[in-house]
Amino acid sequence: MPSSTSSALSGQVLQNPAPDTVAHKNVAIWLFSCAALVFIMVVIGGLTRLTESGLSIVEWRPFTGIIPPLNDADWAALYAKYSQYPEFQKVNAWMSVDDFKNIFWLEFIHRLWGRLIGIVFFIPFVWFLAKRSIDGATKWKLWGLFILGGLQGLMGWYMVMSGLVDRPDVSQYRLTAHFGLALVIFIALLWVGFNQYAPRSTATNGSKRAVQLLCLIVFTALSGGFVAGLDAGYAFNTFPLMDGQLIPDGVYVYDPTWLAPFEDHMTVQWDHRWLAKLTFVLVLLFWWRAGKWDLTPDQRFATHLVLVAACLQVALGISTLLSVVWLPLGVAHQAGAVVLVGTATYAAYKLRRAD
Repeated sequence: MPSSTSSALSGQVLQNPAPDTVAHKNVAIWLFSCAALVFIMVVIGGLTRLTESGLSIVEWRPFTGIIPPLNDADWAALYAKYSQYPEFQKVNAWMSVDDFKNIFWLEFIHRLWGRLIGIVFFIPFVWFLAKRSIDGATKWKLWGLFILGGLQGLMGWYMVMSGLVDRPDVSQYRLTAHFGLALVIFIALLWVGFNQYAPRSTATNGSKRAVQLLCLIVFTALSGGFVAGLDAGYAFNTFPLMDGQLIPDGVYVYDPTWLAPFEDHMTVQWDHRWLAKLTFVLVLLFWWRAGKWDLTPDQRFATHLVLVAACLQVALGISTLLSVVWLPLGVAHQAGAVVLVGTATYAAYKLRRAD
């Protein structure tokens, strides 16, 4: 074969990557898109929680629930059902049908968005399976993610059920579990997506620390779930002191004591504050140590992202507290937690591969 022909073919190969490489990139883009939808879902969930809209729909209809009220009769029927439950009877008895509509639409959009995520995940998944674009190991991971998504829908309804019995509020345990499962799904989508986009090889000397930091960030975020579930952020709105003290007298004063981190408003907020401080200090330490490691530019950039996200989240947390949970700040603080988890996931992945 003439050398000119060989050179031309080589150039064509370089310009047109192998089909399996293209397929993997497409799978990665799809998974990142799903992760973005999950992020938006968490933000909508935070808005729903802070506006106390989550108990406005008292039935779980996975399929027919996609149809909104179409006329006055539909609205009257939904309002009548809502009026039979504790939130209306103990808190919102003043509401008219028009007032009810304001809280209904947020919860409706929240549930509809969950169904959208399921569709956006499942249809391309079937397509990629049919095109044999997914290897065997990844296929089972994605089936696991699909099952987790279904469980998240069930967990959401299980959470709502806790607010339809006696107290007009959902269980902080179920709320935190719902949030935690969302974070697990978000992390898994990103991790599998990163692996499809740029498969990892050998680990660096910072990989273990990055994974440990990610776990601590998730744990701190979950402690925030208990703060949200108990509305504990509406009290002790000073910083850095709490009730005028660094360690307030009432912390862990609860019977039984072992339930204080989960049910006592002061203790729950105090725990979240100190976990956040610990996490921030360890992020700073991680970033400082990473400056001494032999990292690629991409890996170093990943550590910078974690630091920036942590600084932003601390600023949002303090601002939310001092504002007595002003709605935009409260939603931004929950979104910031997911951003921090995402950047930590990216760093943990990047430090587990050598470019």
